[in-house]
Amino acid sequence: MIPRPSIFEPITKESALPGRETEIPTAMEHAVFSSPLKQVRAPGHESIVFGMGCFWGAEKIFWQIEGVSNTAVGYAGGFTPNPKYEEVCSGRTGHTEVVQIDYDPAIVSTGQLLKFFWEGHDPTQGNRQGYDLGPQYRSAVYWTIAEQESLVLSTQQAYAQALDSADHPARITTEITELDKFYFAEDYHQQYLAKNPNGYCGIGGTGVACPVEILETA
Repeated sequence: MIPRPSIFEPITKESALPGRETEIPTAMEHAVFSSPLKQVRAPGHESIVFGMGCFWGAEKIFWQIEGVSNTAVGYAGGFTPNPKYEEVCSGRTGHTEVVQIDYDPAIVSTGQLLKFFWEGHDPTQGNRQGYDLGPQYRSAVYWTIAEQESLVLSTQQAYAQALDSADHPARITTEITELDKFYFAEDYHQQYLAKNPNGYCGIGGTGVACPVEILETA
């Protein structure tokens, strides 16, 4: 059993678990798309990474969207190389649970995906999502190309204003930064709710809409 720190105890590179040099084994094939899980991104397609709490439910949101060509769950935003699930859950790797999304921006825009992101979970809860408690459940957006960054920040501002207008009692705590490294999670986590339709899903939104359309047509 890996000792777990307080959820408010910051993890640094020096205090993080050491991890390992080799990748953790994962699935070969996407259980929904029946395509290679680690497929090469198609020309013209883009990728973005979201942390929304438990990655099982987050991934299900995005594999259902037209224009999304691949999804995978994993870990990002921390220090430990090639972490295992138990290590991430200990709070001692610095990572959060995430879903990596490959998509065709000619079919579904980054802004539309961000609308699903902001509305699909509660981005004001800090190191938790619902009953799931710990830094591995924090809200996060990891952008992969510079053009995404400005749109992420614009939608964050728009959603913050929408929350204020709805008298939501808390502020957005979402971590927003460029993706450093995405680590694939273990086989059984990939497309978990497709394999286990009645499985646990702990994410849920605030009920407040994100006015992305205004930003995209401005």
